[in-house]
Amino acid sequence: MTSQRSNALAERLEQGARELAAFASNLSDVQWHMAVPKDGRTVGVIVDHVANMYPIEIQVAQSIAKGDPVVGVTWAAVDEINAAHAKDFAQVTQAEALERLKANSTAAAAAIRALSADELDRAAGFSLNSDAPMSCQFVLEDHAVRHSFHHLAVIRRALQQ
Repeated sequence: MTSQRSNALAERLEQGARELAAFASNLSDVQWHMAVPKDGRTVGVIVDHVANMYPIEIQVAQSIAKGDPVVGVTWAAVDEINAAHAKDFAQVTQAEALERLKANSTAAAAAIRALSADELDRAAGFSLNSDAPMSCQFVLEDHAVRHSFHHLAVIRRALQQ
């Protein structure tokens, strides 16, 4: 049975993914291939990056939901994942990225809806945040739910320059 909170979180994740997809689907080929200042990745790679990270972000939240600490996740490791993704998906098409965004956000929302209120409240150490005990809900809000909104704002700013 889905809790109201897990459903609300899933809906916010879906909203962010929809907004990113709607914006990205209207980009020209030139805009899709534009490098984002300070980041260096193209707009297309960043859209695909959001889709690529959903399964990882959900896995981390599910570990916390079980009360298992998340170890070995560092900003250096995140940077490595992002750099490898950017290299491997440098030529990602709009259609491919948008399809992956839809599929992975749908799966992420379903996983969030499967979490109980007790699981959302459960906290465990999270190495990305100095092993501080973080609740599952906070990890979801700070990562999977926020991710598309964050990158959409970055992309919008980059395209306005």
